[in-house]
Amino acid sequence: MIGDPIKHSISPQIHTAFAKSSGQNITYTKLRVRPADFAVKVKDLLGLGVKGMNITLPLKELAFAFANKLSPRAKFAGAVNTFKIEQGMVYGDNTDGIGLIRDITQNLKADITDKKILLLGAGGAAKGIIKPLLEEAPEVLHIANRTISKAIELKNQAKVYNNVSASGFAAVSDKFDFIINATSASVNHAVPPISAKVIDKNTVCYDLMYSKEPTSFLLWAQQHGAKITTDGLGMLVEKAAESFYLWRKIRPATQDLLLKLRK
Repeated sequence: MIGDPIKHSISPQIHTAFAKSSGQNITYTKLRVRPADFAVKVKDLLGLGVKGMNITLPLKELAFAFANKLSPRAKFAGAVNTFKIEQGMVYGDNTDGIGLIRDITQNLKADITDKKILLLGAGGAAKGIIKPLLEEAPEVLHIANRTISKAIELKNQAKVYNNVSASGFAAVSDKFDFIINATSASVNHAVPPISAKVIDKNTVCYDLMYSKEPTSFLLWAQQHGAKITTDGLGMLVEKAAESFYLWRKIRPATQDLLLKLRK
């Protein structure tokens, strides 16, 4: 796993558990890599015989540009979080979105099809999840962002789907079945400036950020009566499992590990 910062990452713990449970012999570690050093460091790792990498912020767009070949979901997102190296060729994929979908549909047992989704944010995190969300055929996916032009830009990027709309935060007042926070507000213990009218008793509120304590967004959602509130730990585990499958062609079990990490 490469990124900057990287000290907080629990990905080595996750992948080591996957390897142990599936009888695979791997070494997975984390390395701080600054953006200016990205290409040199990756080439050094390739020279050491590394077979795969996960890439986290702020390097995902650099990884996208570096890859020799890209998956369709990586092309759509314009970002890569997984490298698979075969015969010197670097294949770039993005497992963020499928990790989110599996956490919602398998771990939370929730259905996205024909539901109304509010996506908060239009940056890299939102770009990584919008295509898999739309492939689940929601009734509508509305993108709200502080900078309206970025929300519209992401809407236009998904123009092959006819159920996407966009606006600023202040313009959102309808109720939604799912509200997904893809902004960085929780890092600063803040909440995107949206009306509490978007929540009703059946709303699922999901924060892509994960932490030991409920994020500021999830506390806000609980205070306004959301049915389910959850952070992105499940997404982290599920997107790691997708990377593991890409590398080893083995899909590791995630439930027991997720419960352990929750504790």
